[in-house]
Amino acid sequence: MGIDRRAPNLHALQPDPLEPIAEEVERYVAALQEFAESEPDLAGRQAWNQIRLAGMRGGRRRSEVLDSLNRIFRLGTVPEPPLDGPYDGLVVTTRTFALTDPLFRVLVSLWMPWVGKRFNAETMSGDNLMLPSARAPAKLVWPSYQFQDIGEGRYAAFRFRSYAGTGTTDRDRQVFKIDYDSAENPDFLIRDILDELVEIVPRVYLGKVLVRFSEHIRWLGAYFALRSPAPNRP
Repeated sequence: MGIDRRAPNLHALQPDPLEPIAEEVERYVAALQEFAESEPDLAGRQAWNQIRLAGMRGGRRRSEVLDSLNRIFRLGTVPEPPLDGPYDGLVVTTRTFALTDPLFRVLVSLWMPWVGKRFNAETMSGDNLMLPSARAPAKLVWPSYQFQDIGEGRYAAFRFRSYAGTGTTDRDRQVFKIDYDSAENPDFLIRDILDELVEIVPRVYLGKVLVRFSEHIRWLGAYFALRSPAPNRP
């Protein structure tokens, strides 16, 4: 999607969609944040597009994409007001190893049953939104865990609590933490996950998936994004 004619300066800053420099992506998103004060919808569309394009480049430009996403993340702030209700989700890219990331990208392109998250701002809690196709493989991995049918072809799973705090890998930033470490979640893998989320522009959010390997060590495993669902999303 092209830049609106009302934003000529943004057009000049727009990075190459296929082979950008990370610093250019960072500069453009920072300009979108300023532009969002007067045109939040347009800024939201363009910020989401930059995140989506980064994911599409992941197979060819892994280092640049991870650098660009980290720079975008560090531009973000704790969502205010707190997230409330359902949000559409996007797995942007994984960050495992150079040899295994291509396999994960193929899997995500062929099958991605996670479609977003639900938040309850009053209780500072929430869960994940899944497609029915997630149930069978989940039953193999977590035999005793039950998904909740919430209608309209969606299931809720893997509840979390949420709170603001200092970033795990970004110690100089405040982030919105999505914590799965509770007895109601499966012990294997799920309870070891901590998501950290920031607002990039209104209604567009970028997150890091952090996996616990020990009491004091967490590893960045993926980037994901959320945005307000239609009809109110940018």
